[in-house]
Amino acid sequence: MAIVEITSLHHPGVEVFGQLTERQLRNHQSTDSGLFIAESPKVIKVALSAGYTPTALLCEQRHLTGDAAAIISQFPELTVYTGQRELLAALTGYTLTRGVLCAMKRRPLPSVEDLCRDARRIVVIDGVCDTTNIGSIFRSAAALGADGVLLTSTTCDPLNRRSIRVSMGTVFLVPWTWISEPLSFLDSLGLTTVALALSEDALDIDNPCLLGLPRMAMIVGTEGDGLSRTTIEQARYVARIPMAHSVDSLNVGAATALALWQFRGTEGERDRG
Repeated sequence: MAIVEITSLHHPGVEVFGQLTERQLRNHQSTDSGLFIAESPKVIKVALSAGYTPTALLCEQRHLTGDAAAIISQFPELTVYTGQRELLAALTGYTLTRGVLCAMKRRPLPSVEDLCRDARRIVVIDGVCDTTNIGSIFRSAAALGADGVLLTSTTCDPLNRRSIRVSMGTVFLVPWTWISEPLSFLDSLGLTTVALALSEDALDIDNPCLLGLPRMAMIVGTEGDGLSRTTIEQARYVARIPMAHSVDSLNVGAATALALWQFRGTEGERDRG
């Protein structure tokens, strides 16, 4: 194990924790598929349990024998950078709430076909650029039994540091990948597409014809503009969550959770899952 005490913001090796943008991390030249940063011992341990490989650790000195100790003992060849709290805050741009950051290798993503092959419930995220909402959607997808998540090119990266933190590491537990094909392509994979939108012809989410769907791809978008007309027109059904008190919609994270619960399938299907 290499413990490196840093005294400068420009110490070789620590640029991944503060100087590289999220885009630069994704394209980092020292790995085949880029890097991401996981924060807090709990989230890091979820990533490690899911099979992700660490490349470097950054922590306050007091965590070497505290919150980071178990991670360090599990990976004795890992380089661990440490320093005073003020220096680490200057490096990362914020005070570390739990004092531990881990740079980790990204993994190759599955194809859309492989991810959807045996799936009964898929969440499709279209045009959501708020990292907090992405993390919230993934947490709901994991907790409520979604089999996978697909993201369009206009959606932000789930392995953004804030998305990971908000999801509590559930981005590592739910299979996901990017989809470049028109969303109507999912119908050819045996998934019925259902767009959550405020269209006049939308069905309430408790409509029997929706509850009886054996395999579904539920499409959600940003609560600001909602799904585009093009996306809605590609869906087999359009569904909405009935609202009271003249409220028009919920935050996309809350709406995803509610709809996933409603569309969770029959009791027999849940037992098989």
